[in-house]
Amino acid sequence: MSSLDSMDTKNNPRGSRSVRLIVFDWDGTLMDSETQIVHALHSAIADMGLEPRSLEQCRNIIGLGLREAVDALYPGRDDDFLQQFVDRYRHHWFADEHASELFPGARETLALLRDAGFRLAVATGKGRPGLDKVLQHTGLTGIFSATRCADETRSKPHPQMLQEILEETGTAPAEALMVGDTEYDLLMAHAAGVAPIAVSYGVHERERLLRHRPLACIDNIGELLDWLAEEQLFDRQRTSDTPLAIAD
Repeated sequence: MSSLDSMDTKNNPRGSRSVRLIVFDWDGTLMDSETQIVHALHSAIADMGLEPRSLEQCRNIIGLGLREAVDALYPGRDDDFLQQFVDRYRHHWFADEHASELFPGARETLALLRDAGFRLAVATGKGRPGLDKVLQHTGLTGIFSATRCADETRSKPHPQMLQEILEETGTAPAEALMVGDTEYDLLMAHAAGVAPIAVSYGVHERERLLRHRPLACIDNIGELLDWLAEEQLFDRQRTSDTPLAIAD
């Protein structure tokens, strides 16, 4: 297993944290969807005859709401341009030309957390139709107590999305964790008073994530269980006979 980096242990002694709710980003955290998203972006750009954007430019905006992402790629455009781009992007994304799957171990980790009594939620830059589609595709619709999408509220890194989940689930910020692969997730968490956990296998590199002081930076989703066990928040012995698929 790869190493797990823990931060802020001085201000977060083991056993002192009580966690009732774990909120997950979707793309790049639970689902390996970078290829599908970048393909849809590049296809929309080609459809509209726009100046191309690089792979890194497209990867950088994953996690934002779609309109905010388009504005970052092509700043200063009007609403008609934004809507046309959104329509072309969704056309290609829903075409399933590069369908995405969950990261290895994601399904098992979620099930173990649920069975251990944690409430689970999703805070995503996806639109509601897109999230509903992947929840149905993966069979995970019923595992989450709450979900929020960028077309229903403010986009990350604004904290409103996370604050609405806390309110819906009746959870105090100190009783929640936010797990995500981008600095937008970590900024949102800090702004909402929620402790963040970074994942290093998504679109933003480890060094960029560590600048935002997550409690930990994990290299595969199954390591979340190990971190929770180290913090005395999860009984790893109860799941020792359940194999987890670990990303290479």
